[in-house]
Amino acid sequence: MERFTKSFTQQAPIPEEGIALAVEVMRTGRLHRYNVDPGEKSTTDQLELAFAQYMGVDNCLACASCGYALHIAMRSVGVSHGDKVLCNAFTLAPVPGAIHNTGATPVLVEIDENLCIDLDDLEYKANQSGAKFLLLSHMRGHIADMDKVVDICHRYDLTLIEDCAHTMGAKWNGKLSGSFGDVACFSTQTYKHMNSGEGGLLVTPHKKIMAKAIIYSGSYMLYDRHHAAPESSEFDDVRLQTPNYSGRMDNLRAATLLPQIAKLDEDCKAWNLRHDIVAEVLSTSDKIKLTERPQKEQFVASSIQFSLPTFSAEQCISLVERCAKRGVVLKWFGSNTPESYTSKYDSWAYLNDETQLVKTDQVLSTLLDMRLPLTFDEQDCSLIAKIIVQEVEATYE
Repeated sequence: MERFTKSFTQQAPIPEEGIALAVEVMRTGRLHRYNVDPGEKSTTDQLELAFAQYMGVDNCLACASCGYALHIAMRSVGVSHGDKVLCNAFTLAPVPGAIHNTGATPVLVEIDENLCIDLDDLEYKANQSGAKFLLLSHMRGHIADMDKVVDICHRYDLTLIEDCAHTMGAKWNGKLSGSFGDVACFSTQTYKHMNSGEGGLLVTPHKKIMAKAIIYSGSYMLYDRHHAAPESSEFDDVRLQTPNYSGRMDNLRAATLLPQIAKLDEDCKAWNLRHDIVAEVLSTSDKIKLTERPQKEQFVASSIQFSLPTFSAEQCISLVERCAKRGVVLKWFGSNTPESYTSKYDSWAYLNDETQLVKTDQVLSTLLDMRLPLTFDEQDCSLIAKIIVQEVEATYE
């Protein structure tokens, strides 16, 4: 019986250029982004300028994490204590955590069978709740119909904040994910599309939002040292009214990231190649259901999700265990208790929300999730998928 032996958590190495730049930063001792000579751009500034150029915007802010970026993004568009924020129920814990951090109340929205926000439920809850904000999480890289999302936002006067932790480099109808809302946040945590261990990038086309975000991030009165940012006059009416929540990125992490931007599109193609190999093999089983990907969605698949509609909870648990014995690591979103990074909306007890989302529960009950790191080659992907299909069949018998 074949067994897979590679690690599912082993990421590709940082590019040599990034390692060299990080060593150079360490040798200077100037790891703090504001420790620069007059007229000098810090490594963090260079990162922000490069990512802003990639995204086609003028404003970018590097943060300590994507969850932190989401928090100050919401603060910067006006979310405050007692406000309601619409959010899809299928996401990871930092997203509701960021809403909770603002003092706002999440209004959880159902998802559809393709793991995207349910647009009918979104419209219903936008109308019923009176919420004026939507924090849209492109969970596991699944992008909703953004034309319809934007239309709903316009009709209900919703400010759109995009959580693009899993969609860096992805597009909807040729337009980059993160370009549809008033502000968007990306992750550079180690399992994302660029890797600095921890980190986040906030982008927006709006000068005032960026001015507030920079002050929130902990710029003190050094905001004029930001280059992917608005002119100093935009800070005049916010610099003393905006608290310092201190969550800047440092030059060391920025150094590891800077060279990764140039290879992002190439890496996206490599992830999708691996995804497609796995998906093709999984599709040979009539017991495995893959999500449908619309033609307008140019996704980036650093992971793959599939469901087992005819399986019971016990069979899902058994499958995870059987695959683990053969070296294949699956995560099950139907578990009643959080495990590792995986949790369900009903485990976020701090929200004090007992709403039951029947459709979401049904979708998650047999949903399985698997990482696809670039350290896997094409043969690895074929073997992994083959093992999954074999164990699905064996579990079903």
